[in-house]
Amino acid sequence: MTRTRIAVRTLPLLIAGLCSGSAMAAGFQLMEQNASGLGSAYSGTAAVAEDASTVFFNPAGMTYLPGIQAVIAGSLIKPQAKFSNDGSTAGSPLNPLGSANGGDAGDLAFVPATYFTMQLTPSLGIGLGINAPFGLKTEYDSDWIGRYHGIKSEVRTININPSIAYKINDQISIGAGLNFQRLDAELTSAVAYSTIIAAGSRNAILIPGLEGTSKVKGDDTGWGYNLGAIFQVSPSTRLGAAYRSKIKYNVTGDVTFDRPTSANPTANAIMAGATPNGPIKLDIELPDVATFSVHQKLSEQWEMMGDVSWTGWAKIPRLSIYRTDGTLLSNTEENWRNTVRVAFGGAYKYSDALKLRAGVAYDQAPVEAEFRTPRLPDMDRYWLSLGGQYKVSAAGAIDFGYTHIFIKNGTIRDNSGGGQSQALQGFLIGNYNSNSVDILAVQYSHKF
Repeated sequence: MTRTRIAVRTLPLLIAGLCSGSAMAAGFQLMEQNASGLGSAYSGTAAVAEDASTVFFNPAGMTYLPGIQAVIAGSLIKPQAKFSNDGSTAGSPLNPLGSANGGDAGDLAFVPATYFTMQLTPSLGIGLGINAPFGLKTEYDSDWIGRYHGIKSEVRTININPSIAYKINDQISIGAGLNFQRLDAELTSAVAYSTIIAAGSRNAILIPGLEGTSKVKGDDTGWGYNLGAIFQVSPSTRLGAAYRSKIKYNVTGDVTFDRPTSANPTANAIMAGATPNGPIKLDIELPDVATFSVHQKLSEQWEMMGDVSWTGWAKIPRLSIYRTDGTLLSNTEENWRNTVRVAFGGAYKYSDALKLRAGVAYDQAPVEAEFRTPRLPDMDRYWLSLGGQYKVSAAGAIDFGYTHIFIKNGTIRDNSGGGQSQALQGFLIGNYNSNSVDILAVQYSHKF
């Protein structure tokens, strides 16, 4: 068993690359919290206060909603993420990469949201929102050329957001809310067991083509808050400012390895010793968001909206996954940057029943080119949106919207830090070209 003990002592840093990647790798900020904002590219979100979804975007807007109002919304989101190889190299000839590019890693997702508001007095309102501020998923074919860097990356959140708003006077309204949020994450990747056996046996055992998979799953809950204010500077001009706090998670879960079986007992012992199953932990902060918006009514038919938002992604400089005994399992330098999103849109009241919307936006990605990984192959994005609202009755309205997001081309040069990790994962070199996202959303709003 001497060789097995050597493997256990010398390979913890080597296997750190098995689950490298970000718990946020498939997750990014989801603007899709209603359908009424999608048609105008979510411009003016902190100032519009058109329906009960203002609970999420700016709770101060509840003072503009008389009586009792409710919204139920759903968004279908389909990203396209296709990798094209451009000279990737294997970490070891014992575990060749193959030539498969992985197919379309974008996965169709459904994002629901629901909101409720109640006016208690002419100056005081309360509300509740249930939504998913972060999420989505990437998943490549299991035999793709970058499988040692990542196969599946999925993050799901659910956010419960009770809120209160107060109208100070005819010009100023303020609001605040609490956020209870749950995060679930799953990361899978392939494991180069032939390379692990060779390293653990000091090249005494060479069995080509052995590979398995690793899976990290974890979850946690956290608390945050959101604040907002709306300024009615004139009968036709409204300004809004909103802030959503960061939420810190102490994620706990497990790492499990699906190991192949060899005819060599020592090889099996090396694999088991180098990749034991067990509990893991990860600390991560989801970013805060600040938004400034304007809503301008130009005439009885026309209105224009603008939006500038800032997201504090720089709170994720790296992702370090530890076993609960303190052993480092994975450490990935992310070096994400804070980002800015700018949106501009308009609406036209075609008739008393029908309103049409359109909008454009520029959305900056948090990922720097030199730190891009296949778990989040993100680049800057440009939004083109259309939508509208149809009032089915004096109390009910259906909102709908469609957006196509053009994603800039980008390259990937991911060796996950090089060194021993590269010996297991190889060097992934390639391009993501002509990627995009399509979003279709619908909601029903009702005034009681």
